[in-house]
Amino acid sequence: MELWEKTLESALLYEGKILRLRRDRVLLPNGRETTREVVEHPGGVCILPVDEEGNVLFVRQYRYAYGTVLLELPAGKLESGEDPYEAALRELEEETGYRTSGLTSLGEVYPTPGCMDEVLHLYYADRLIPSAQRLDEDEFLQVEKMPLKEAAAMVLDGRLPDGKSQIALLKYLLLTGGEK
Repeated sequence: MELWEKTLESALLYEGKILRLRRDRVLLPNGRETTREVVEHPGGVCILPVDEEGNVLFVRQYRYAYGTVLLELPAGKLESGEDPYEAALRELEEETGYRTSGLTSLGEVYPTPGCMDEVLHLYYADRLIPSAQRLDEDEFLQVEKMPLKEAAAMVLDGRLPDGKSQIALLKYLLLTGGEK
């Protein structure tokens, strides 16, 4: 059996500042029809910054949807038409107060493929250069450093539940063998 779904009809249900929600009527491979609800998101970037001592820079911030403070890697939403590499450079400096002379791609992830079209672009940053933090007016966060091995342990024991941070850390560790 071929794997496909054909959109028959699409209706925009909501359009907000960050996302859109639509309901589609689709035709399935077996000839039946069903509906799909899709959250459209412009995508984002996530950066794994590692300093000369092998420490990872994280941000700690309150996440309204979960009602708690989370420890995460610096990240941000893509602006319309923005290049992910440039967005990652921007977000790194805005959130952490550090710049870098170059980023290395860790690939892309689809964080919630069952209902969202968001694509996250993951990067690794070294050769960090102190700069100035430039938070958005509605952004409140704290920068924290920790050894790479401690961060990896937090992924494994559940103290770092953020998916994008887990994926970036584990991909980096697997690609480098844990070496800075």
